[in-house]
Amino acid sequence: MSEPTDEAVVNAAAEAAEGVIFAHYKQKAVRDLDITVRFEDGILEVDVYLNAPDDPDPEAVIEEAIAAAESAVDELFE
Repeated sequence: MSEPTDEAVVNAAAEAAEGVIFAHYKQKAVRDLDITVRFEDGILEVDVYLNAPDDPDPEAVIEEAIAAAESAVDELFE
């Protein structure tokens, strides 16, 4: 089986992170969201900026979103 493309990795990670965020907040409640995913030389970097209401804690949601992105990429390589 061939390795997933870098584009497939980036898309899977971004979609997973976004899915977690919008599972916690209604889209209209999110004032600003930036998900940056880089995959170069087998290294995944996921940065999430979230400006949303304090309930639930945005930092906890960001951590969960990053973990989901990493898990989605791990699944691609299994």
